[in-house]
Amino acid sequence: MTDLPPGEPAESVPRKPTPVQTLGAMWLYTLLRFGLFLVLWALLWLARVPGLLAALIALVLSVPLSFVLLRRQRERMAENLEQRIAARQAKQHQLDTRLSGEGPPDEPPGH
Repeated sequence: MTDLPPGEPAESVPRKPTPVQTLGAMWLYTLLRFGLFLVLWALLWLARVPGLLAALIALVLSVPLSFVLLRRQRERMAENLEQRIAARQAKQHQLDTRLSGEGPPDEPPGH
């Protein structure tokens, strides 16, 4: 069962990922970024770099490394967000079209 208006083809509305998929992708990316930072910090600490300096160096190094190493997760997260935005915009456009009277008429309640 879909929540499309009558007469609206299913392919005109982009696929919308579930909130769980979107949040899952966001949490995975966030946790992997924190993990990369902590691994770098631990390696620098083991190399006898003082704590705050090690954290600062780890932070500076984790940004470009996460850009390269976490590309797939970042793209998956961005794709989910783009699909959710596109689906929301399409739904808003359909609603605007119906309210302006340009779209197909709504079915009477109960049908």
